[in-house]
Amino acid sequence: MTKRLQLAIGIMFMTILIPKTASAMHIMEGFLPPVWAFSWGVLCIPFIVMGLFSINKTVRGNPRLKILLAMAGAFAFVLSALKIPSVTGSSSHPTGVGLGAIFFGPAAMSVLGLIVLLFQSLLLAHGGLTTLGANVFSMAVVGPLVAFATYKLIKRAKGPQWLAVFLAAALGDLITYVVTAIQLALAFPAAVGGFGASLAKFMGIFAVTQIPLAVSEGILTVLIFKAISAHAREELKSLKVFSKEL
Repeated sequence: MTKRLQLAIGIMFMTILIPKTASAMHIMEGFLPPVWAFSWGVLCIPFIVMGLFSINKTVRGNPRLKILLAMAGAFAFVLSALKIPSVTGSSSHPTGVGLGAIFFGPAAMSVLGLIVLLFQSLLLAHGGLTTLGANVFSMAVVGPLVAFATYKLIKRAKGPQWLAVFLAAALGDLITYVVTAIQLALAFPAAVGGFGASLAKFMGIFAVTQIPLAVSEGILTVLIFKAISAHAREELKSLKVFSKEL
């Protein structure tokens, strides 16, 4: 596991060299009105607190899981730092939160997501400090919640492991963009049509690009999950990632 951690850290530093741009899907610095920026930040606080307790409990019970935790964070950092041009003239990116949510649960992933988004805003000009709360809520709170719930539902229904991982990652990605569209529509309702018209506009901006991105992220997460399972099966069993029959 040590070599894999070194590789993950190396990837993170390489990602820092990605050229900066302000056209990323994370809501950019200063874009939200102060009341909304503050409100989303406050809404994230309970999830972050629960996440800190969750991580502390997990690593205290098994210190070896720190390496796997770092890898989950590195995976989210690398994927969400990618900026892919959209046909609408903006850009989209994967989120990478599904893997960490499957391993450690949504609470822990909220903390990892906060760290990822904080470093991206400071180092890559991807997002911003004033919009950190809104970005954390969409990508690090709601995304992992949906990913974790999807994985657990399919697992409980005795569906294939690969399908549970694929749908968890893909839906965790898609819901992030749905929530972001809602956040923007609430902050900037259309002069004609109000919230509904604004939501339709923001949803349409990224829909064409994000659906294939979500599918691609699902496939990549399945491959990474299988690779980690082959080398850290005991750690994943301790996290109750696998079904009992496995």
